[in-house]
Amino acid sequence: MEASIAGALGSSVRDSRRVRGGDVADAFRVDLADGRRVFAKTHRRPPAGFFTTEANGLSWLASAGAVDLPDVLAVCDDAPAYIALSWVEPGRPGGDTDARLGRDLAHLHRAGAPTFGREDRRPTGSRALPNEPAATWSEFYGSSRLLPLARLARDAGALADATVRRLETLAGRLPGLAPDEPPARLHGDLWAGNRLVGAGGRNWLIDPAAHGGHREFDLAMMRLFGGFDASCFAAYAEDFPLADGWADRVGLHQVAPLVVHAIKFGGGYVDQATRTIGRYVS
Repeated sequence: MEASIAGALGSSVRDSRRVRGGDVADAFRVDLADGRRVFAKTHRRPPAGFFTTEANGLSWLASAGAVDLPDVLAVCDDAPAYIALSWVEPGRPGGDTDARLGRDLAHLHRAGAPTFGREDRRPTGSRALPNEPAATWSEFYGSSRLLPLARLARDAGALADATVRRLETLAGRLPGLAPDEPPARLHGDLWAGNRLVGAGGRNWLIDPAAHGGHREFDLAMMRLFGGFDASCFAAYAEDFPLADGWADRVGLHQVAPLVVHAIKFGGGYVDQATRTIGRYVS
């Protein structure tokens, strides 16, 4: 990977060291001889198109001009598969950091998407969930999230059979459960670990599962694991108010990430996913 990065960026590698990353790829801080510092991730057995999908997602989100994302410096899906990004030096949040994130996220969502899902049909996430284009949120969330996750959960024995059947039933009941809105431009995996705070309390978003979807999904994901204070949601609501009844739909949008976590990690996520599905299908 170091040799490939050096060739792509035109400078030899002076030093590289492992840093904290996700649960899928290996992450490194790479210092180049010309003084640049970059962030790099590699994967021993990546799914097809793994890093170019991430690179395309970062570029697509950045093109909205709404939020800060690291620049894609180099990317390769062949061995050694990797992505190299501009380094974000950690900083401290300021008093308005979360409120700024809320406003910026509203602007990102407003930028919209050409379809629910992705035009390039590339799957996202470690479970390669499909992103087939869809005309409506209910079609997309049912066919590209809930039904594939039901199959994965059944195959892995991650959820009880009765829960999997309820999940499949829920996929068929989605029309009318959320208001019709045009597809928003979503980060798609917006938990606190994928928001970095840099110098001056500046917000940076990383590791997207970018696609066109319902904007309530990003906000529900943010509430699932915490890490964003009330000023963030208040600023979003002031800039881009949600439709009535949004609070009752938070769990609906959290079903997909909860089932993903139940499949990957088991434990308490199984009970949490089961309870949340049960709120919508008895």
